[in-house]
Amino acid sequence: MPRRLKKTVNELVAEAETEIQTIDAQQALKLRDNPNVVLVDLRDIRELQRDGRVPGAFHAPRGMLEFWVDPESPYYKEIFGSGKRFIFFCAGGLRSALATQTVQRMGLEPVCHIRGGFRAWKDAGGPVEMPEKKPA
Repeated sequence: MPRRLKKTVNELVAEAETEIQTIDAQQALKLRDNPNVVLVDLRDIRELQRDGRVPGAFHAPRGMLEFWVDPESPYYKEIFGSGKRFIFFCAGGLRSALATQTVQRMGLEPVCHIRGGFRAWKDAGGPVEMPEKKPA
């Protein structure tokens, strides 16, 4: 029998959503060409290769995000010190809700995430670029 956790992932996401700003894919599409906005794709590289990517989005694998955001980390990425607005997304919106909560708690602002993630982006007609197929 599976062990009962103190909190489920759905409970964690629901709590995060009370602390963070969530936008829908249509709102994200309207902001995508704004030079003061950075779309941040949290999906694993295999997801990007399989499903495609949002043109111009910055790829920050979820497992490295806190290290890339922290200026005191040896892995810091200067883009996170740009003062721009960051819109996070993952495949379906769960990882990005938790990630947005975490970086907001770290002090990165302004931040939000896309409800429904990459799936919602595609469903809303957002552009997607597929990786080039490598010759066999």
